Amino acid sequence: MDKRKGSETMGEANASKVGFFKGVRNEFKKIIWPNRKTITKNTYVVVLITLILGGIIALIDAGFQFVIFDLILGNL
Repeated sequence: MDKRKGSETMGEANASKVGFFKGVRNEFKKIIWPNRKTITKNTYVVVLITLILGGIIALIDAGFQFVIFDLILGNL
């Protein structure tokens, strides 16, 4: 028998894995899943915010391009 701490036999390891997955299944049963309407609404919000932030980043990038290429490098 191995005398190291934390060593398990094959049966103990399998039993702990089975117990783990049973616990996961029980926890998933406790989750209150959102309905289709909520998911659709949240998806629209995420897409809208992504588009708005993408537009803001594009405007900032265009501003930096103008400053760097036209004002700074254009006078060389």
